[in-house]
Amino acid sequence: QLRLVELGGGLVQPGGSLRLSCAASGFTSNVHVMSWYRQAPGKERDLVATITRITGTTNYADSVWGRFTISRDNAENTVYLQMRSLKPEDTAVYYCHAHELNPPADYWGQGTQVTVSS
Repeated sequence: QLRLVELGGGLVQPGGSLRLSCAASGFTSNVHVMSWYRQAPGKERDLVATITRITGTTNYADSVWGRFTISRDNAENTVYLQMRSLKPEDTAVYYCHAHELNPPADYWGQGTQVTVSS
């Protein structure tokens, strides 16, 4: 079983930057894709960015494209989300997610609050 722990959330001013990290512990060999999701109050949990463990292929939601960068350090079993040019609408709880294959399985972190406000 995989455990995911997010760190790095906090309060940041509009236009500022913040970096989130997600450390995976446990058996990580079957992880195919690591992702960041976010959920604002009263809204659904939306996909922000994904990165494949083996190839490092990335994908981004339109809302964060060009501003956020997802990366991974496989040696440390850690995924990062570098957020730049933050906007108030980026305010949400950000969740780390891991998707495994053979068999498929999904794991979620506990979430970390990101608040973008003056």
